[in-house]
Amino acid sequence: MSRIFSGVQPSGNLHLGNYLGAIRNFVGLQDDYECIYCAVDMHAITVWQEPEQLRKNIREVASAYLAAGVDPKKSIIFAQSSVHAHAELAWIFNCVARIGWLNRMTQFKEKAGKNRENASLGLYAYPSLMAADILTYKATHVPVGEDQKQHLELTRDIAQKFNNDYETDLFPLVEPIIMGEATRVMSLRDGSKKMSKSDPSDYSRIVLTDGKDDIARKLKKARTDADPLPEKVEGLEERPEAANLVGIYAALAGMTKAEVLQEYSGAQFSTFKPALTDLAVEKFGPVGEEMKRLMADPGYVDSVLKDGAVRAAEIANPIVREVKETVGFLLP
Repeated sequence: MSRIFSGVQPSGNLHLGNYLGAIRNFVGLQDDYECIYCAVDMHAITVWQEPEQLRKNIREVASAYLAAGVDPKKSIIFAQSSVHAHAELAWIFNCVARIGWLNRMTQFKEKAGKNRENASLGLYAYPSLMAADILTYKATHVPVGEDQKQHLELTRDIAQKFNNDYETDLFPLVEPIIMGEATRVMSLRDGSKKMSKSDPSDYSRIVLTDGKDDIARKLKKARTDADPLPEKVEGLEERPEAANLVGIYAALAGMTKAEVLQEYSGAQFSTFKPALTDLAVEKFGPVGEEMKRLMADPGYVDSVLKDGAVRAAEIANPIVREVKETVGFLLP
């Protein structure tokens, strides 16, 4: 069976974009793939994290997986830092990856901004650790959003160079899985920007633990335009806010954008927004309620993470040992 690896960064305030773009999709992959999902806490500390809050955020990610329907018996759920193979392989990959490759990573430029000289080395080498996350399990597929495709291409480059340098076929060339109508959910206040926990406006995002009233209030205030919904998807091209809300509806309903427009073409947002609110409360609300219940039981969540770490290490450790032997390290 093919193997999937993916992770969500425990940086707090998981939102609708995290759910539709990643977490919800993880559930549907469990029957067809061997699935390994983690809270990528080593990636999180590429920028400063308050330690106690980081621990809460790791549990939040695990709770979100479970609340969405990831089965801890079918899939592996764990915290990245609890399996030392990630860090070991990341260093080896730091010695395989080329500076020129990392210099082309657009996400580092975006996150570092004008303060690039003060960014951490970890933030710069983030894609190398991501490659280690994937390849320490010899994963064959990774569900990714559009913004991660460049990092996945680098993972393939690292795997190919390692295999060529050491005349081996140890690592597979991982393939992306891009799923659904809302792989990139945008801000409710600005359709040109990705939904983000760092946006200063709470009304820019719906977080996983928002209740019915919060969801309704945020969607009511979501920015739109004065025109009715078009008949064709092409009519959304110059209307980012409208396209975003139609995409969210499509993803929640399991429809295409074209099917949504077939149902609502000509409708004003005064009609469409209440329909979207009802759908969001129906589909998204129970996930938030279950997530809050799980977060109130940290002992159970920790037991899932501990079991997952043991199972993940059983896969990862022999692979990293094989890598070390290939590189020429003396093995104990």
